[in-house]
Amino acid sequence: MATVLVIGSGAREHAICRQFLLSPQVSNVYCAPGNIGMQSDEITCVAIDELNFVALINFAQVNKIDLTFVGPELPLQQGIVDAFKQAKLTIFGPAKRAAALEGSKKFAKKIMEQAGVPTATYQSFKTEKSALTALKTATFPIVIKANGLAAGKGVVVASDLKEANMAVHQMLGSHQFNTQEIIIEEFLQGQEFSLMAFVSGRQIVPMPLSQDHKAAFDGDQGPNTGGMGAYSPVPQIATTQANQMQAQILQPVVDVMADNGYPFTGILYAGLMMTKDGVKVIEFNVRLGDPETSVVLPQLKSDFYQLVMDLLQHHKSHVEWQTNTSFIGVVVAAEGYPVKTGHGDKLTTFESLPANITCDFAGVSSNEHELVSHGGRILCLVTHAKSLVTAQTKLYQWLDQQQLTGLRYRHDIGMKARQ
Repeated sequence: MATVLVIGSGAREHAICRQFLLSPQVSNVYCAPGNIGMQSDEITCVAIDELNFVALINFAQVNKIDLTFVGPELPLQQGIVDAFKQAKLTIFGPAKRAAALEGSKKFAKKIMEQAGVPTATYQSFKTEKSALTALKTATFPIVIKANGLAAGKGVVVASDLKEANMAVHQMLGSHQFNTQEIIIEEFLQGQEFSLMAFVSGRQIVPMPLSQDHKAAFDGDQGPNTGGMGAYSPVPQIATTQANQMQAQILQPVVDVMADNGYPFTGILYAGLMMTKDGVKVIEFNVRLGDPETSVVLPQLKSDFYQLVMDLLQHHKSHVEWQTNTSFIGVVVAAEGYPVKTGHGDKLTTFESLPANITCDFAGVSSNEHELVSHGGRILCLVTHAKSLVTAQTKLYQWLDQQQLTGLRYRHDIGMKARQ
């Protein structure tokens, strides 16, 4: 029997661990550092920081870990895959050079240009002065992005010059987003959605489409967050269109990466937008999305462990996904998120759930053996049904009846599929 180590601590990692435990080949799943909410699912949490590569490698060696799976982006950017491979340990994820596809928006744009992939036109700037000069002749709205990792929050859609100037100052003047360079690109209009895929070299195994809800409040109002909920599949996008996206977006990018000398292994996440001119790429990530993972991975009917091992061994993968059920996930966050985090709010309500509702825990801790909030996004509640409407009704009927002091959630996850 196999032993698996998952790196990370959020709802995404909870969903990943749960999926590995479904494999008949897996006996134990560890999560480093994990969170206390995972323990009810027989996941063993290990108190090692996700960036402490030396300690993680030592743990994997001592405990004879058969496979390590990386959840978050930061360890990938800092070279955890390279470090594990140097120690001759089996790990799934892109090497540091390939992970730049998410870590550097400028690098991603250059790869897309090489691959002939449709995306927004852009310019990059390293000084506040040069960016402010360019904005004087810009057409609004316009998108301003920190060229680096910002946990889904280093993006500002500026509706006018004043707002744009403020965003540039925050990014390059006061360095609130820890970046030395920004991208200013055209504003694209349309519905956003996510296409994630398992990749090994030039082999791509696509997952069902999903749609994340980034804005903090109902009706897509408020600042961007790491994600307030998601649903999958996305019924308003046909299967034939999804197949075209794999052929015209994912495959060319994967091929260019291989041709350039840094073949991609791991998760490739394409953030896409359906515009009046067709599908365009907003961004690439190099790991599973959060909260998309909570609604996508449970659709996998095949053995998750076997799939990952086949990819690592460059074997042809045979994968089966469910096709007749809708999944929805609603994130419960601290009341002040994304501006403020929450601490100490009781979560006992989520420890005893109705049948067919699961909980992926994220920002949680314990207070005298009681589960409490500890972070921005606290957890993601997930359910499924034959129709999205039924799934929404089931989840929201239960959620709306709960007394959630210090917590909040969006009430319209999945509504775009019904418009």
